[in-house]
Amino acid sequence: MLEELRAQVCQANRDLVAHGLVTLTWGNVSGFDRAQGLVVIKPSGVPYEKLEPGHMVVVDLEGKRVEGDLNPSSDTATHVLLYRCFTGIGGVTHTHSRYATMYAQARREIPCLGTTHADHFFGPVPVTRPLSAEEVAADYEGNTGRVIVERFANLNPLAMPAVLVAGHAPFTWGTTARGSLHNSVALEAVAEMALGTFQIDRDAPLLESYVLDKHYQRKHGPAAYYGQK
Repeated sequence: MLEELRAQVCQANRDLVAHGLVTLTWGNVSGFDRAQGLVVIKPSGVPYEKLEPGHMVVVDLEGKRVEGDLNPSSDTATHVLLYRCFTGIGGVTHTHSRYATMYAQARREIPCLGTTHADHFFGPVPVTRPLSAEEVAADYEGNTGRVIVERFANLNPLAMPAVLVAGHAPFTWGTTARGSLHNSVALEAVAEMALGTFQIDRDAPLLESYVLDKHYQRKHGPAAYYGQK
């Protein structure tokens, strides 16, 4: 079942290590087959170097295991809720990459300071509110997804494919598993650049809005001209 998606999700999880986004087993990637309503996700706690496509776990949109011998990621409930609520996404990546996690732990959004950021994220990368004690006790992973969705009530998740969960770490998404991984790579890069910029100048200005709009639209807008057709 879903052999091609299993292979893609497996490779994306292994690539977390290649891109330096994970320590130990602190991260996971999933992919979504929207036609079948099924999610393929990394098994919980399995080292990346040991992952094979057959290890990937297939779950439904309620997080119930459909196929696979291993337990799915402990973050499965967050992933499936994002798929249910964010139309158009086909991949989700969760990491504890250092610089993005620093911002999540500080509970500060990552401001758009330059065009590198603007090429990938249309504005500041948002941070969620903290979960309450009741939310953690009742359904920690599910409510992690719910505070993300709540934060995006007035945001377009396709234009802003990343979030910082307060006190926790980042989640990113994309139209594919590989796309969500690439957004995690970009997020970590702009988080490191932002921190370095503020170390040089604590009062560094935000990127002008018209430059932000130009850079984002030339790559992602309806008249985009970046790259090859």
